[in-house]
Amino acid sequence: MTVPEAYGLGPIKVTAIADGEVNMVAQLTGSGYSISGCSGGGSVSSDGGGGVGFSCGEGPAATINDAMSLTVVDILDSTAVLRIKPAG
Repeated sequence: MTVPEAYGLGPIKVTAIADGEVNMVAQLTGSGYSISGCSGGGSVSSDGGGGVGFSCGEGPAATINDAMSLTVVDILDSTAVLRIKPAG
């Protein structure tokens, strides 16, 4: 899914949904990266232009780059409902 440029990430791609977690990856478009509130946290990779991988379960919103709020609303088998909005 594509997110606004102000969030500092390229499109977010879900790579797996298993064991109550949604695994995602995204390319970095900004100069830094931070995440809080997602179990498993995030990691920075130097592949290509730099990217991140993170894993979130259902529950409270995670904040990414102090700009984006990401909530895993529901996980049903191999389907997940995500809510993305501006942080704050």
